[in-house]
Amino acid sequence: MTSFKHPDFSLPGFASAPDARFVPAPADGVLPEGFFSTTNLPTYVRVAGAWVMPREPRMDSALVLEDDGSLWIREPRRVKRGDRIGMGMAEDGSEGIYVHAAAFFSGDDGEFKFMASEVSREKPIDYALMARILIDERDRGGYPVWVAGPALVHSRARNDFVWFIEHGFVGALLAGNAVAVHDIEASIFGTTLGMTGQGEITTAGHGLHMRAINRVRAAGSIAAAVQNGTITSGIMHACVTHGVPFVLTGSIRDDGPLPEVITDALEGQDAMRRHAVKATMAILIATALHAIATGNMLPAFVTEPDGSLRELSTICVDSLEFVVTKLKDRGTHQAFGVVTNAQDFMHILRLYVEREMDQRMLAGVRAAAGPSA
Repeated sequence: MTSFKHPDFSLPGFASAPDARFVPAPADGVLPEGFFSTTNLPTYVRVAGAWVMPREPRMDSALVLEDDGSLWIREPRRVKRGDRIGMGMAEDGSEGIYVHAAAFFSGDDGEFKFMASEVSREKPIDYALMARILIDERDRGGYPVWVAGPALVHSRARNDFVWFIEHGFVGALLAGNAVAVHDIEASIFGTTLGMTGQGEITTAGHGLHMRAINRVRAAGSIAAAVQNGTITSGIMHACVTHGVPFVLTGSIRDDGPLPEVITDALEGQDAMRRHAVKATMAILIATALHAIATGNMLPAFVTEPDGSLRELSTICVDSLEFVVTKLKDRGTHQAFGVVTNAQDFMHILRLYVEREMDQRMLAGVRAAAGPSA
């Protein structure tokens, strides 16, 4: 993980900079021409002579100054007529807005850009480092957000993901209808889209996911289906029994969908955003659209309790380089790409996490026993 310091605002360029300019929004959901378009990088705004960081950072949004002096980053659709909107195009502080791009980029100009990625399936995968980061996040009370696609269920990675939930490594799950449907089908019928765990097609298996949906709808909710014994294992069962929140967002082609699936796109975005603003780590597995959607909601950094900043560790896993590249090209530059299948990633990561946990436990025992042990 990369940590970095705040800029030195006593330097002449910052000390002589003007306050940022704010202009009232002309209408609900409409920004004034010349508004500042935010990035996911650490951003500082000069307000009343002081450089402050806006709350809830994300890319592709606007700076909003409240009457009480608090500064927020909000999606344009949330802006109300009369809201004071930050103005300017410059990111170097000359207009009272400074984007700390140098905290992450080492390029010639250090500018936030799209289309600037280096992803290859030939890159080594440091599972040991990922395991240490994940354990550290759990032990410090962090909030790792996992974003999953249905391949996580089909590829036999389901049991490994349940293990991560049971051991406290999942703060929230963001997924689509299909992930939950296939997971629940596996719990009830032992298949996913009619396919057994050995990859064999079953007779009339094509309808089993619909039968699974129907049983959950009859129960009223996924949680109710867990409570009444309809769902007895799997990812959704683990989320319910361990109190891990999940957001299931719908698409046009969804079967059913399940009762908890949010079918309004903006409501789904809002529900995902409530977890994105709390995220201290993100693991995106086998899903292009959900990964990019979540990446657009995430800042590139985490603010620690003492005010220091560190990079928000983001791991994107897919069997296609295209997905990882596309995520980085859409601005989530901090994402570490792992080009492999979900089954291998989840199984190997679990092995490394278990190994690291054992080593830390052993080290703790030795430390408690003292030098004579």
